[in-house]
Amino acid sequence: MELIFATGNAHKLEEAKLILGSGLSSLKLLPHNSAEPVESGISFLENAMIKARAAFEATGLPAFADDSGIAVEVMGGAPGIFSAIWSGGRDDQVNRNLLLSQLVDIPDQHRAAAFVCTVALVEAEGETSFTGVWPGKIATEASGDAGFGYDPIFIPEGFDVTAAMLPAEIKSTYSHRAMAFGQMASFLAAR
Repeated sequence: MELIFATGNAHKLEEAKLILGSGLSSLKLLPHNSAEPVESGISFLENAMIKARAAFEATGLPAFADDSGIAVEVMGGAPGIFSAIWSGGRDDQVNRNLLLSQLVDIPDQHRAAAFVCTVALVEAEGETSFTGVWPGKIATEASGDAGFGYDPIFIPEGFDVTAAMLPAEIKSTYSHRAMAFGQMASFLAAR
């Protein structure tokens, strides 16, 4: 099955290949020959659907997209859908530093957070979605070189190191994206 991944994020493509690669005959990035769709939704699902629908319409091929971010409990779920632009731009380190500064006086027991990923799949047969939630907490400082985004400040539940310190094969088994992509892979394999 040829499947288009509507993303420009090379890190996400690598994760998708680790999780989905063996189950698909072809996984390709959507070629961006026109403007990327505006993520004007107010939820992870709405934004993922906007991107997946645009990729399906552009190619006529089954397409999926994800929208993901970090939700901090004490902040009412923020940054949420604004995770990638939390500091006003798309700089991972600046976003992490801003979030850490916003939580500087919050004690460890109140730093609960979760990575959330919603994947939207759009095909001629219809649309469906899958969501993965990876609970954990926000560290007091960044550590680790692997991963991207908020990985260096997120300590997953059941681990004592940040997601950026986990080997790729562990992350691709337990992460929010692994959960959502895994659900989609099971859905596709069941047909």
